[in-house]
Amino acid sequence: MLRLIRRVLERRAAAAGPALAALLAGSLLAAGTPATAEAAVPATIPLKITNNSGRAEPLYVYNLGTDLASGRQGWADANGTFRPWPAGGNPPTPAPDASIPGPAPGQTVTIRLPGFSGRVYFSYGQKLAFKLATGGLVQPAVQNPSDPNRDILFNWSEYTLNDSGLWLNSTQVDMFSAPYSVGVQRGDGSTATTGRLKPGGYQGVLNTLRAQPGGWGNLIQTRSDGTVLRALSPLYGLETGALPASVMDDYINRVWQKYSTETLTVTPFADRPGTKYYGRVSGGVMNFTDGSGAVVTSFQKPDASSVFGCHGKLVAPNDQVRGPISRTLCAGFNRTTLLVNPNQPDPDAGAFYKDGVTNHYARAIHAHMADGKAYAFAFDDVGNHESLVHDGNPQEARITLEPMN
Repeated sequence: MLRLIRRVLERRAAAAGPALAALLAGSLLAAGTPATAEAAVPATIPLKITNNSGRAEPLYVYNLGTDLASGRQGWADANGTFRPWPAGGNPPTPAPDASIPGPAPGQTVTIRLPGFSGRVYFSYGQKLAFKLATGGLVQPAVQNPSDPNRDILFNWSEYTLNDSGLWLNSTQVDMFSAPYSVGVQRGDGSTATTGRLKPGGYQGVLNTLRAQPGGWGNLIQTRSDGTVLRALSPLYGLETGALPASVMDDYINRVWQKYSTETLTVTPFADRPGTKYYGRVSGGVMNFTDGSGAVVTSFQKPDASSVFGCHGKLVAPNDQVRGPISRTLCAGFNRTTLLVNPNQPDPDAGAFYKDGVTNHYARAIHAHMADGKAYAFAFDDVGNHESLVHDGNPQEARITLEPMN
């Protein structure tokens, strides 16, 4: 997470490794999340994993990431001891077995989180298959039908633990699968929790997708025994053909038409309300100017992949101008607020996903979260609508596996 202060989110290639988690927390730091520690953060903190899933299969846990002290990729055992990955190969070679036995149903297991930027994976019934390429760890890519993890029920959380504290989130950026919530016990003894679905929320999300015309139900992947494994994100739905490439075209075209005669005002920094940029479409390109009228960046009309992945024509570099504007545009397109509010980001969650052409995947997930918060697309943290817990003096982290009902 320290590699970038702000997430530069080009959706991961097969061998992107835990950099996604690093980029994620970087954006959280940049978004103005307080990072003041009341006391020195210890080298490791306990992570309490509670299995309330009701599932009888064996549970396997993995703690994979980048060691912030050395910058090396690797894994941590149950005691929080860092172990670097050996050299990979081409083709990729099997990674060492980094699994940790997880808790039985109704039980809790406590492991240690080290100074990491990474992911905590968990899988039901079967260990995950990780491999090492010459560029690092190959993450599961279940949008690929030949991926060895395609028929395994699994999920992951993302976190960073550094000298400024703990950032821990639940994520649905890649897929919606085995549900869980995250929490932290703060230095003052209080606790914070997020990521928990409403009762019946898991099936509620899946049923919403099934009922939505246009191929959204095709995002759902099922195992041969009938087990529903996950719903892919719409970005991967595009890649697999589950969704048509034109799924967002109508909305994108209406936005481009609107701002050919009107101005879109973007205020990308909540703590700097005086920093504004002004967008107008001319010659098919949306140009943004600053207060002096100088053009600071321009955007070609995006496609659905750029919108859902917050990449491509909406790529957000690690800078102070285009990146923040792009983040805001990406959020506005996914939430479909750009036509109803020319001042972005729109702070009113009640106005999100109201257009008939929208990110119905994100709509369904947010609607079924107990607190309304989720990471349903890459820049869902714009406006602090993400499922994140943070503390500068964490005493304990928590992941609770929830039932799939």
